Order: sequence, then structure tokens, then C-alpha cells
Amino acid sequence: MTLAKPLQLTQTNYHSSEANREYFSVSQFKDFMECESKALAKINEEFEESYGNALLVGSYTHAAFESDEAFRTINEENSDVIFKKRGGGKYADFELADLMIETIKNDKFAMFAMEGEKEIILTAELFGVPWKCKIDSINHSRNTFTDLKTTRSLKQRFWSDKYQKYVSFVEAWDYVLQMAMYREIIHQNTGAYYSPYIVAVTKEDPPDKAVLHFDDSRFQFELDFVEHMMDRYIELKAGKTAPSRCEKCAYCRKTKQLKDTVEIGELV
Repeated sequence: MTLAKPLQLTQTNYHSSEANREYFSVSQFKDFMECESKALAKINEEFEESYGNALLVGSYTHAAFESDEAFRTINEENSDVIFKKRGGGKYADFELADLMIETIKNDKFAMFAMEGEKEIILTAELFGVPWKCKIDSINHSRNTFTDLKTTRSLKQRFWSDKYQKYVSFVEAWDYVLQMAMYREIIHQNTGAYYSPYIVAVTKEDPPDKAVLHFDDSRFQFELDFVEHMMDRYIELKAGKTAPSRCEKCAYCRKTKQLKDTVEIGELV
């Protein structure tokens, strides 16, 4: 069966509600993994997740490597959040972001890894449904693509139920899954498998940095994992089955309705 042609994506509508309804994305997949009810509420515009300054700081950092115009625009459009009202420079989050940006820009190897076309939107049909992605940097002459990530520390480890072991921030935040899916989407568009890299910079003072690569053997596990989950997520998004609640996220806290008492031993 041939799917109906979905919405043509642009930089303007990429994050729109219509685009999120028509396409799956890695971020939407991760929303479903975290809490099915929250994911659907976000898609249906019934809930907007609050990230504080985190999203803007991330966009600010990425814009610095997209183009001078993009960085100037984000500063102008968010000047009241970025700059202190009575002078004296930028707020601490953005001063740290500037330090992280400078750390990467002063490293020739990191900048080499990020060479290529910026913020490229690609779509593909995977597991029977349309997917979208936006790639930080893609270099067709090298068959590589690169994503910029910020993290607290390069060496911090996290327990992962998915992998059943302690893992790095890359695995903990499902960046391997992200790279595997982007790699498949790029393959559908180019016919070639590109090599993914992460340019990581830490929120320490001074920041640490690294260019990270992936052994190809990691990707099939992630693709199998996504495929295993997709039947249910497709049904959820189509309204054919009821979502579960995690009872931990902000959406579940906001919409919780008490029905019984809780024995204190269940609190921990």
C-alpha cells in the first residue's frame, strides 16, 4: 500500500503540530518511550512541556554553528531572555553557552568534524510510516553527518534499563538510537550509509570536549528496538488503543486523579 504524500517540511513548519501528527521523529519516539499519555497529549496540543531555558540555550548553541545570520536572529528575537535588563552582559546560562561555543570554535578538529550543510531536513518511510529528521551537519563529499551535543560531563555514567548496565550519556539519552535512525533516513535519500559523529561539549568551566564515533555494530540493535515498539506506537498515534501513564512525568502529575491510598513502602 502506498501512503498518501505527507506534508512538505520546511524550516518554518518542521516543529509544527501538523508535522508532528503526520511524521514520527526520534524525539517523538522517545516521548512515547517515556510516557505514552504525555506523547499523545503533546501531539494533540493538550500539553506543552516546560524546559525552562534549556531548549533556548540548546538552540542558541546550535545557531552559533549554523550561520552568523541564524545566531544574530536568535539573539535579537530572545534579547529579553539572553541579556540582563540593566546591562552587564548575558545571563549565566548564555555566558556558559558562549564559553562552550568558543571551546568548539577554537578546536580545529571539532570544527572539521562539523563541516557540511547545516540544519538539513530529510524524510523517509520506515516501519510503514513517514519519519522526519533535521541534521546539524551533513557532508556528502565525506559521507558523514555530525550532531552537536551538550552534556554535564563526558565521563558521567548512568544506569540503563534498556541496556541493563551502566552506560555513557550517549547511550543514556538514546543518541545511538538517534544516529541509527538518521543513518537509515540518509540511506533512503542517498543510497549510501553515512558515518555519524557527535561533537560533545560539557557544561563545565572550562568545558571539556570530544568528537565521538560509533562502531557500526551498534546500529542494528537500535533499529530492531525501534521496530519492536512501532506497532504499538502507530496504533496509539492513530487512536486505536489507549495509552498507558507513567505517573512520573509533568503531564501525569498535572492530570492525576486520586482513586485510592498508597502504603508508604510504595513511595520508594
